[in-house]
Amino acid sequence: MTDSDLGGVLRRIRRIADLSQRELAGHLGISKSAVAAAESGRSGLDARAVARAAELAGLRLTLVDGTGAEVPAMDPDAVRDMGDRRFPAHLDTRYSDEGWWHDEHRYSRDRVWYTFDRDRRRRDATCRVRGTPADHQLPQPGDAPEQRAEARRLEQWRARTAERQRRFLAGELSSIDDGFRCDCPPRCDELDDGSGRPVHAPDCPCGCDLG
Repeated sequence: MTDSDLGGVLRRIRRIADLSQRELAGHLGISKSAVAAAESGRSGLDARAVARAAELAGLRLTLVDGTGAEVPAMDPDAVRDMGDRRFPAHLDTRYSDEGWWHDEHRYSRDRVWYTFDRDRRRRDATCRVRGTPADHQLPQPGDAPEQRAEARRLEQWRARTAERQRRFLAGELSSIDDGFRCDCPPRCDELDDGSGRPVHAPDCPCGCDLG
């Protein structure tokens, strides 16, 4: 907003709110001359004062892009550092275990949960591949490095289990000799309902116990 735009904006606010320059100045806690100077373009006005003035008229200040679409403010609930401070707005946040530049072998302090890339070339390369996020990431359950490590271990275990099951169903493990032989007659299957330990027919020569 230029100073000339500001003058028109203030006049619009005063017209909608039905306020004189003196009355508007009283609501904002500034002098009448400050309002007059802002309307004439001779000086600016604190953005917080303009926002308060807009509220008096039932309006609000907002950002719009080149197409006129509203651009929201950065999310106040986005991740913060371990000191509860916001990360630099121009940098992209990420989990600390994704290529952290402060690692245990170099520093004795505890691993932080979130971090960012300082190197401009690395950041630019990442943005070319992934694009530039509209905001910093939001905290999620399980973001602690220990929890993420445990989740990775669990996912690896699930993947190995699924692969073994796939190979078993595909018959890839049928050629493996586990040394087990079952010579139970069909009568054993008829007697065994599977509710407990295996049941065998009296004349069963095997008597194997799979329980």
